[in-house]
Amino acid sequence: MNAPWKPGPLGNRDPFAAYICDEASLDVLRPVAIEMGWQPEKCNKGGLRNAVQSLSIAASPAILLVDLSESGDPLNDINGLAEVCEPGTVVIAIGQVNDVRLYRDLLSSGIHDYLLKPLSPAMLRDALTQAQAVFSAPRSGEAEAAKRHLSMAVVGTRGGVGGSTLATSLAWLFSTDHAMPTALLDLDVHFGTGALSLDLEPGRGLTDAIENPSRIDGLFIERAMIRANDNLAILSAEAPIHSPLLTDGSAFVQLQEGFKQAFEMTVVDLPRNMLINFPHLLNDVNTVMLVTEMTLASARDTIRILSWLKSHAPGAHPILVANKMQPGLVEISKGDFEASIERKLDYIIPYDQKAASHAAKLGQTFAEANRATKPGAVMRDIAKAIVGSDDGSIAPAGGGSLLARLDLKSLLSKKGKPAVSLEKA
Repeated sequence: MNAPWKPGPLGNRDPFAAYICDEASLDVLRPVAIEMGWQPEKCNKGGLRNAVQSLSIAASPAILLVDLSESGDPLNDINGLAEVCEPGTVVIAIGQVNDVRLYRDLLSSGIHDYLLKPLSPAMLRDALTQAQAVFSAPRSGEAEAAKRHLSMAVVGTRGGVGGSTLATSLAWLFSTDHAMPTALLDLDVHFGTGALSLDLEPGRGLTDAIENPSRIDGLFIERAMIRANDNLAILSAEAPIHSPLLTDGSAFVQLQEGFKQAFEMTVVDLPRNMLINFPHLLNDVNTVMLVTEMTLASARDTIRILSWLKSHAPGAHPILVANKMQPGLVEISKGDFEASIERKLDYIIPYDQKAASHAAKLGQTFAEANRATKPGAVMRDIAKAIVGSDDGSIAPAGGGSLLARLDLKSLLSKKGKPAVSLEKA
């Protein structure tokens, strides 16, 4: 869908107009409009249909607030609005439908923002201030459009395989060794360890974002994230365990969009259940790192997740990392594991309990506290490979399809003969 509203010069147009369906929302909007220096008469009664009729015979304002509440097909009706809007108009939609798919489709159509009713003065003030900033922001044309941003998700195939350890270590390496402004998003809302690994208090940033997704913008992200160093900021939570996670995932989408503007790298520590419940989290991810171990359960779940990624995130490049490898103490040998999933492991990280304890005692990430160890060296290799690629991916380690039938009986018969090699995968 090609909409004409792209940020442009203000020119001689009216700075603002709104078309709102209900009086309650108008009563909230008018004082904010006056505060912004606009005429309250520009807050009109009537929604999207009234906006299309009015703008078909009058010039479009610089900022247009339009109500979709009475629209039966918002995306189709937005096309009608696009036909009468002049280039350069910043459009903010409001509505009653709390649906992350609608939110993403509206943003893709060119809408600047989408606010949920009931409206609040703070919500409107933030959205309108951000819309105003579009016109004052420096314009760098093609160079800005080509700004590079890499995004990766780290997923453990089983609990305890070390996915969070790798996520925090890689985020730290991106921010220090490669001097990349990096965002770490820990989506284990109740039991996340990202902040703990960095010796930080998680704060309420992520919880506030989930509870109030309409307030997420650049300023919110700046205030909500906790700084670990000059280039690394984390957003995490320790939500009360008696409070279930109630969200449609729109907050996570908005956070990822905001990270694109503020950082060069995003690392998402993504629990398996979040992967299943919110598949749209991988829509803009370049790389998915699967962290596994040499067990039957991990072999099975590696196959299942690789299959899921192929269907639901075809644009994301999978990297397979075997963590905590202990020669002679594994259920399945490296060769049998790779045969069962019909692809090579990209990296193998040896087990080092002493190094893990050392990092915990120092309140540092594993990579920071253990640079001289073999596991630390592999982590640096992974970070270097991701940063050095064009899109955050790493060339596949081996051929073959992603899927295979997991012959559990065959693997079980070989459990007594572990044959693990620590050569590079």
